[in-house]
Amino acid sequence: MISVTRLNGQTFHINALYIEQIQSFPDTTITLTSGKIFVVKENERDVVDKITDFYRTIQLFSAKDLKVEGYKFNEE
Repeated sequence: MISVTRLNGQTFHINALYIEQIQSFPDTTITLTSGKIFVVKENERDVVDKITDFYRTIQLFSAKDLKVEGYKFNEE
């Protein structure tokens, strides 16, 4: 799970495994595989970093396996 903040300041958690898409409209919009959409305060890069950290924590992927167009990840 990753922690994000609604535009009203309320913090909540999203299961990163269900995130299908992240966009900036300019607000950051997270779309889940269910089609549910959340608009959050964090910028797109911060959300991607949180997802990357989550994947590393659960050892789903190593850093070299994570590829997101336009982003470079620090390899350990």
